[in-house]
Amino acid sequence: MEFIKIDGHHFYNMVINACNKLEEQKEYVNALNVFPVPDGDTGTNMSMTFKAAVKEIENLNSNSIGEVSKVLAKGALMGARGNSGVILSQILRGIAHGFEGKIEATAGDVANSFVEGSKAAYKAVMRPTEGTILTIIRAAGESGIKCIETDVVALLKEISEQSEIMLNKTPEMLAVLKSAKVVDAGGMGLYILIKGMYEALRDNLQGLVIDNEIQTKKYDPIATLGEQDIKYGYCTEFFVKADESHVEQFKYDLEPHGDSMIVVGADDIIKVHIHTNDPGLILSKAVKLGELSKVKIENMRDQHRHLIFNEEELAEKLEPIEIKPYAFISVAMGDGIKSIFSDLGVDYVIEGGQTMNPSTQDILDCISMVNAENIFILPNNKNIIMAASQAAELTDKNVMVVPTKTIPQGITCLTTFSPDVSMEENLAAFNEAIKNVSTCTVTYAVRDTEMDGIKIKKGNILGLVEGKINEVGEDIFKVCGKIISNVINDGSGLITLFYGIDCDEEKVAEFVQTLEEKYPELDVQSYNGKQPLYYFIASVE
Repeated sequence: MEFIKIDGHHFYNMVINACNKLEEQKEYVNALNVFPVPDGDTGTNMSMTFKAAVKEIENLNSNSIGEVSKVLAKGALMGARGNSGVILSQILRGIAHGFEGKIEATAGDVANSFVEGSKAAYKAVMRPTEGTILTIIRAAGESGIKCIETDVVALLKEISEQSEIMLNKTPEMLAVLKSAKVVDAGGMGLYILIKGMYEALRDNLQGLVIDNEIQTKKYDPIATLGEQDIKYGYCTEFFVKADESHVEQFKYDLEPHGDSMIVVGADDIIKVHIHTNDPGLILSKAVKLGELSKVKIENMRDQHRHLIFNEEELAEKLEPIEIKPYAFISVAMGDGIKSIFSDLGVDYVIEGGQTMNPSTQDILDCISMVNAENIFILPNNKNIIMAASQAAELTDKNVMVVPTKTIPQGITCLTTFSPDVSMEENLAAFNEAIKNVSTCTVTYAVRDTEMDGIKIKKGNILGLVEGKINEVGEDIFKVCGKIISNVINDGSGLITLFYGIDCDEEKVAEFVQTLEEKYPELDVQSYNGKQPLYYFIASVE
């Protein structure tokens, strides 16, 4: 079938099919992870990001491709998970910019939208690397512009084919891909989406969302909140269909009536989150601006009462507290590790990490719960830093993202924190402290591969130093001992060991004793981190 122009309904069908295709193949994309470790989550992150975007347009029923693409991009922005998800959200943002103000789009408009998607993606990354998802979206845009077809189906066929050709070239652009004998996972995810859009238009498919439930184990902010913190009892969230030019005045109007306020505007939609004692008053003010949607009001005191306290304790816990000068939000996985962060003064621990990256919205929601003048976020994973930074940009609170890539780095930063100096001085101290932490992890191989001349078999024990494979063996304790010895130097003074949920505690105790005997000049600490996937997370400082 030929399409000289496509409208909002066509675009809706295209992205629904693309969403379903990526959901079906996300595990295949995950399996393309360069390292053969059990935490490849590129496919999952991209699929969950795209599903969050699709959820926003499910009931939109608009014929305008400009409007559908804009709402899709907003959904992706808030639902972005992991670096691949954040980059994907920026691609969709650029595509929406290309379709801005259009009811229908020609082949030329579609080609231009891919170019805009490429520009937005490259702009979002500080140091763009070729051979990644960035290369694929650039190839898509360039091939679209060069294509002389006026039929949108023929154009998308060309874009899809050229994207695949470029995808197959990614191993020649990145040595790690060539060594692992895989193409780039993020690039594959994007290619699946592009091909899904093309096939939907080619076959004139009607959009039907398959399994659009976004399932993730989310942090529970209420469970970590003291009743005394709940000065305003109703968590009130909604969207207002109104121009974003009203945002600042609306913030001013709402400020006297609550706290933990987030008012974010994008074009003709304003998203509001506020804790208040009078939700009706807030909604009555909002409805003067425009039509309300997705109104959600939760009684936080009632939630907290059922989670934490009985009725007798409740009466003693209602006194409000002062706004804290500093607060910390951290991301961590494993009950033991989460408890350590809480003991070190972290206000909210978002459950997440490898295989389960929190979304921009998850982090933004947590920021809104913090009653503090200044907030530090510890992502503790390189794949969460971009989403955390995106959340920080979307709030009017004073938030700084500390670029922690590992759990030990996050813990070290907390022990370095000084409440008597500025955020900037603390951030500088954190960055210096991170440099003195060497992180080692022990996990297992999920497939056969070869990296840097080392043959790896499925089930092998892998020892990684700063995320790179350093040792391969059959015994978790021997591998852990080797990678620790590989990073110890004359300046080392402390070994810290977090053992996982699958470790035998008696054998761990014996291993710790071995380390103490081998390195009598170093302090050796061990904790039951109860983390999945990793037998050990260790640090040497």
